[in-house]
Amino acid sequence: MESELKTKGSMKEFIGLLRQLKWPKGKTALALVLALFSTAASLAVPLVTRELVDSLTGASFNWSTAVFLFAVFILQAVLGGVSYYLLAFIGETIVADLRNKLWYKVLRLPVSYYDENETGETMSRITQDTTMLKQLVSDHLVSFITGIISIIGAVAILLYLDWKMTLIMLISIPVSMAIIFPLGRIMHKIAKATQGEMAKFSGHLGRVLGDIRLVKAYRAEPNEGEKGGKAISSLFSFGLKEAKIQAIISPVMTLVMMSILVVILGYGGAQVSKGVLSAGTLVAIIFLMFQIIMPFAQMAQVFTIFQKAVGATERIQQMLGMDSEPSNGSTNVPDGSIKFESVGFSYESGKVVLEGVSFQAKPGTITAFVGPSGGGKTTIFSLIERFYLPTVGEISIGGMPITEIALSDWRKRIGYVSQESPLLSGTILDNIAYGLEIRPSMEEVRKAAEAANALQFIEAMSDGFETLVGERGMKLSGGQRQRIAIARALLHNPEILLLDEATSNLDSGSETHVQEALQRLMEGRTTLIIAHRLSTVVDADQLIFLEAGHITGIGTHEELIKSHPLYREFAEGQGLS
Repeated sequence: MESELKTKGSMKEFIGLLRQLKWPKGKTALALVLALFSTAASLAVPLVTRELVDSLTGASFNWSTAVFLFAVFILQAVLGGVSYYLLAFIGETIVADLRNKLWYKVLRLPVSYYDENETGETMSRITQDTTMLKQLVSDHLVSFITGIISIIGAVAILLYLDWKMTLIMLISIPVSMAIIFPLGRIMHKIAKATQGEMAKFSGHLGRVLGDIRLVKAYRAEPNEGEKGGKAISSLFSFGLKEAKIQAIISPVMTLVMMSILVVILGYGGAQVSKGVLSAGTLVAIIFLMFQIIMPFAQMAQVFTIFQKAVGATERIQQMLGMDSEPSNGSTNVPDGSIKFESVGFSYESGKVVLEGVSFQAKPGTITAFVGPSGGGKTTIFSLIERFYLPTVGEISIGGMPITEIALSDWRKRIGYVSQESPLLSGTILDNIAYGLEIRPSMEEVRKAAEAANALQFIEAMSDGFETLVGERGMKLSGGQRQRIAIARALLHNPEILLLDEATSNLDSGSETHVQEALQRLMEGRTTLIIAHRLSTVVDADQLIFLEAGHITGIGTHEELIKSHPLYREFAEGQGLS
């Protein structure tokens, strides 16, 4: 009972998804009409063949019937070819529309989704699951419809030619259905499990290949190979289960049909010998038998693909039904202080990361966050960028809650430079101009690169701004990546600047260049900095000391030295006092 309810729910989701897609209605109707004409032509072939065979047994050969039969064959081939192309076009169109919908949904899902799901699994939804739907539409959907029409038409003609033989043949239908439907339900479960396992395997591949340097550095190839091997073994097991069902369906269907064919040939031959049935009519009956057998055999395959597509649809609909990041809100962002008022946050229920956090960052000032690791400093930045929403409390700018501001307008005001500063595969120019709605001029790009102390090393490269940076910018040094990130931030000209340990991973030479670039970047902006090295933030307008999600001190360097014992300990440990 439960499995039946699930199947009904899956069917509803499948039909719901098909309705959402952008079908080329005109081409779909034309493909269906052509397919119907092609089916009608194929149904005419046995009747024309009957006339031709009967004329052979007569006094003279009927040439006009032979020419007509040849014309029917040509017409059927042309209609079939055009119909095939149209079906392929329809399949590609709707899968492109579906992939677009999924891609834009994925881009707008909140960061919390990516915390819980591996990238490879998401990729599997967009590629493999949508391909399953395309296969159903392009290769099987219309052929399924025309197959049913072919069967109905062939049965109707057979009833007209010889109703007794038709009844013998129709016995095979309930026998076949009794075999197919139970196996179909099992196939649905296997297909769903296979696609789930494939998504996990894709997730594993994405994770390992994305961090291949880490895998090699710690000699983890055998361990990762074993994990991948288990996933491959699981997919192999599911593949065999699917093959077992197919191994039952196909031979049983063939056995049923061949048995019926033998019975009809024996019965029909006896009827011809008695003179009750003409030789042409028997040939026509055999032709019509194949008009039924072929679509019926295809339906077993359609049934398998359909079960897979329905399984894929469940996951696609689940993703499309997720809440996107809110895009609406005010486009008029007020000037003023960034204010945290009793803000609390938890990634998971019961695990508090921030609690009762209150502070104010005035326009044009520098606020630095210091304290032990795991205190919640990076989480504050994530809340400012609205990757997450506070569990309690409110964040505002100029008195307006930032949740009332349109997300794109809010993030447009923010520039972010992290300790990693990842770059995308592509050229240096692509990375500096990344995210800008209007492509900047080369003069603007050069000025930003010069202000970021990046122009000299860029021009020293043989391809200059067209130099490929490699995956995640790995062809460049850490200092070069940082300076490109700073050039990008300068080009965006943000009002609020977030610097997350921007010089922590650099050597002294690179740090000097990056610090100079950061000083230029910070001029006139509201800057918030996360720093472990206090020497980089001693001149900040205010330092906020965070411990285990709580603010335990706010003030200048001198004020905290006097009033905060742990800060004083930190400062003395780094040679500051």
